[in-house]
Amino acid sequence: MSGPLSGYRIIEIAGIGPGPFAAMMLSDMGAEIIRVERSQAVREGAGPNLDVMQRNRRNIAIDLKNPEGVEALMQLIEGADALIEGFRPGVMERLGVGPDDCLARNPKLVFGRMTGWGQQGPYALAAGHDINYISLAGALAHYARAGEAPVPPLNMVGDFGGGGMFLAYGVVCALLEAQRSGQGQVVDTAMVDGAAVLMSMFWGFKNMGAFNEDAPGTNLLDTGAHFYDVYECSDGKYISIGSIESQFYAELLRLTGLDADPEFAQQHNQANWPHLKERFAALFLTRTRSAWCELMEHTDVCFAPVLTMSEAALHPHNVERGTFIEVDGVTQPAPAPRFSRTKPEVTLAPARAGEHTREVLHDWGFTAEAVDALFAAGAVK
Repeated sequence: MSGPLSGYRIIEIAGIGPGPFAAMMLSDMGAEIIRVERSQAVREGAGPNLDVMQRNRRNIAIDLKNPEGVEALMQLIEGADALIEGFRPGVMERLGVGPDDCLARNPKLVFGRMTGWGQQGPYALAAGHDINYISLAGALAHYARAGEAPVPPLNMVGDFGGGGMFLAYGVVCALLEAQRSGQGQVVDTAMVDGAAVLMSMFWGFKNMGAFNEDAPGTNLLDTGAHFYDVYECSDGKYISIGSIESQFYAELLRLTGLDADPEFAQQHNQANWPHLKERFAALFLTRTRSAWCELMEHTDVCFAPVLTMSEAALHPHNVERGTFIEVDGVTQPAPAPRFSRTKPEVTLAPARAGEHTREVLHDWGFTAEAVDALFAAGAVK
């Protein structure tokens, strides 16, 4: 691996959603990450793993209900810089691999924890999903058009933006601190916390009286403004307009032929926004998406076509930048961000459960006899 985290060793206890995303982010940056699966997940004759979030790391299968399996994991932890896990509070402790156990074996270990509600609080032990976490964080209420119910923005705000990304960030912060102090620590990442932090700008707007939280869909950035929204075209496809600044708004009006229309002269008169949005909607329905692209792409309107994933992978801008890559015939987003010297890369396709058990144990210091004994005891698979 050649990314900026090359040389760091991290254990990922297998989970779903934000945990694997954080591990992907860290492994894309060059960290050596070993994904620890349950031994029950091993499937003989399994086909290729197509979950791109599991790329760039080897996979080992351990039975964590087997004392010898737990001890094998502990020996791996002794040689690791960090561990990340996404169980409910208390699960790792009951398995015998909680923070106290692990830090006793490796005092410099960064122990990254990923939950929806956090390690404590009235909701801490309850089940939940992204939709619930961003609801409690005060985010979901504001993903709504005027007079309509909130619409969950896929599961990007809680699971990945507020969860996995914050876990990766927290682990890197703790690794930097451990270099100075020589001490590890626990990173308590909660999706509800992260989603709340992602709303910081809107808390600022609210405090300044520039965001009405009681009227979703009427504000500047929540589809209230006619110059910041998506519009349908004559072919049923959509375009996005974000002409907030006056000079960009002027360019929008010029290209649409509305620069001399007095109704559009007062850009920030909110009383007129609903009517002007209706006019824009009717206008954009008169041409296809490609026709609007031909007119507005590469201008200062703040414009882009609304693309599907497949369309995005083929768009000339993304193609030139290499925003999407193909690994073993599977299209996926390329590692980001980019670095001028320590360039991230994808070197491993997603592994099957237990695919690298023997080689990982060997590479991390286990003797051949010890590895054979673990297989014989059913501790690994």
